[in-house]
Amino acid sequence: MNITNEILKKALPLSVEGNRRKYLSELNEIMPRYGITTPLRVAMFLAQVGHESGQLARVEENLNYSESGLLAVFPKYFNADTAKAYARNAEAIANIVYANRLGNGDTKSGDGWRYRGRGLIQLTGKSNYQTANAALTIGIVEHPERVKEIPAIAVLISCWWWKNNGLNEIADTGNVLAATRRINGGTNGLKERETLYESSKKALGI
Repeated sequence: MNITNEILKKALPLSVEGNRRKYLSELNEIMPRYGITTPLRVAMFLAQVGHESGQLARVEENLNYSESGLLAVFPKYFNADTAKAYARNAEAIANIVYANRLGNGDTKSGDGWRYRGRGLIQLTGKSNYQTANAALTIGIVEHPERVKEIPAIAVLISCWWWKNNGLNEIADTGNVLAATRRINGGTNGLKERETLYESSKKALGI
């Protein structure tokens, strides 16, 4: 099925014209390759990537947290003293939060910052970049910034990850909670995801 600018606007009401135009043709070209073809699948995909990307406004993770933000979002990694020391230092925050996991090296490796979340679905971690690159041959291990800079890649890795992680089958059931857990690992942003799912279904006439 083809998505128009008007459908995308209704689905993601806070999206701006320029961002919709940036990704619209890529979405229509790439989604079908990965089985995102039915109204239910498209609605779930738009809702989930809509949340992850700030309704198409953000294709690179923002880690510019305040002291209180670090304590609220990353209490496992920061206490009152360290939160104060690292507040607003996005690169250092990424290297701490993502160190020694997701295929990343330690804090000194810089992998946390290098392979921070990017794309419409926020692909994160060196191992995920490597797996996507092996499947798609798009040069994102050596140049991870390409995911942010090239709209087609931002869409491509998102559709690839979606299919590769069984999201089409979850979308067929209409289960926003299950889709959110598969993508997020938890339920972060569930309320907005549910709201965007409803607006996407309405935009698609379902």
